[in-house]
Amino acid sequence: MQTVGTQKDSSAWVIQTWAAFVLSISMTTFGIINLPVDSWVKGFMGMGLAFSIGSTFTLGKTTRDLHETRRLTARLDEAKVEKLLSQHDPLNFK
Repeated sequence: MQTVGTQKDSSAWVIQTWAAFVLSISMTTFGIINLPVDSWVKGFMGMGLAFSIGSTFTLGKTTRDLHETRRLTARLDEAKVEKLLSQHDPLNFK
């Protein structure tokens, strides 16, 4: 049976993704604050930004969970097939 290794991201990749996240949120927040509109419009846009961030994290977690579930199911199915094949004796005609 083939073992499936865990994927390990490099520290540079993790830093880059967090830096991009922080920069994008900071710049969007800065843009909302400096808009020449009323406070209620800024609040509405800020709430939209907050909900977008929350739903993005939820979507990422859900996608990861589905991937891990499928990977585990495939590994279990592969183990069942290997067990059946190891128990099968093609020369035994009973």
